[in-house]
Amino acid sequence: MRKLLLPLIALVAVLAAAAVALGDNESTTERAAKAPKNNIVETAVGAGRFDTLVSLVQSAGLAQTLSGDGPYTVFAPTDKAFKKVPAETLEALGNDRRALRRVLLYHVADGRYPAARVVNKRSIRTLAGPRLEVRVRKNVVRVGGARVVTPDVRASNGVIHAINRVLIPPK
Repeated sequence: MRKLLLPLIALVAVLAAAAVALGDNESTTERAAKAPKNNIVETAVGAGRFDTLVSLVQSAGLAQTLSGDGPYTVFAPTDKAFKKVPAETLEALGNDRRALRRVLLYHVADGRYPAARVVNKRSIRTLAGPRLEVRVRKNVVRVGGARVVTPDVRASNGVIHAINRVLIPPK
């Protein structure tokens, strides 16, 4: 047994050394410099295509939460997605803060879910409570029925995935 164990240990040591030698040569300082500095709200504002979402998040009193420590994952409808929502629906949500918060929290998950993690899930629980179904077909990822149009927009406190529809939570 001991005769087999020593060569095995030596092999593991060689493989570990090779992995370190071939691995990431970036220092911790270099990685930290590349880390996103802006939180989710700041990142959404800077992107310039989530203006409606940011406005609604502020109206609902959720900007401070989404600027906090997190991490959060936001399935963020683009401004183009909001244009598909009837004006009367947006107006009704604007007049009902509780309903607006529920709709917005239906787009947010607790935790960091980069695209590589999302595609391995069947569903993801939202901060509104209900789960969003995840479907992957022919390199198209859908979350709650909406297509992910831009994955992995990194923020200091999470990740944003731009989607092409506004999600409405079940009653």
